[in-house]
Amino acid sequence: MPETVRLLGLDFADLDTEEAAARIAARPASGAFGYVVTPNADHLVRLARQPALLPLYRGASLRLLDSRVVRRAARTLGLPAPRVAPGSDLTERLLLRHVPPGERITIVGLRRRHVPVLMARCDLAPPAHYDPPIGFDRDPLELRRAVEFVLANPARLIFLAVGSPRQERLAAAIRATGLATGTGLCIGASLDFLAGAERRAPAWLRRAGLEWLHRLGSNPGRLARRYLLDNPPIFALLLRERLGLMTGA
Repeated sequence: MPETVRLLGLDFADLDTEEAAARIAARPASGAFGYVVTPNADHLVRLARQPALLPLYRGASLRLLDSRVVRRAARTLGLPAPRVAPGSDLTERLLLRHVPPGERITIVGLRRRHVPVLMARCDLAPPAHYDPPIGFDRDPLELRRAVEFVLANPARLIFLAVGSPRQERLAAAIRATGLATGTGLCIGASLDFLAGAERRAPAWLRRAGLEWLHRLGSNPGRLARRYLLDNPPIFALLLRERLGLMTGA
């Protein structure tokens, strides 16, 4: 098991992208289903506001920090912080380096029209693909259909690309059946980037922790609230955690 670092109520694996990808790729396809979550600032603020979601993240077999901003802010405040393994980098590393030709993956999410482009760019065999309707996680019948699709299409790697917290709810529901195998990856928009449906920030912006700014500029109508209103409370949460450590609370 990798070393873990506790931050904002979650035990994060202290792994970088390459180490995380290698660990995930080494899991056998026939092993009991486990899932990977990649919380970023948006997730962590939501968890503070909706603690009922915490079991979805604590039930994951691997938790990876997907935010250089959160790591840098935590370290600036003197908090322990795990290394960063962004979900988009992890997805790219797995598909390009750890999926051999002919291996079939399973995808839940991603618009059907983008699947051929993803296959071409990553040299993938035709995947098992299902794009559930909006709000499926709140409809017991639709959630069950998504779960049954995964059970009917077992794979070593199962990409759950329907956004948070929908993908985490789905992953937990799959695991709860006790029938699934392989590894579920809760990776948000990662496949959209690889398929060219969305343009990712240049590498230098990502290294600088400014990918959020690029995404905001690319789609302000959809992301302005997230980045300008919903996410900034992460700094207050980190400060509160630091003060709690100082006072022993």
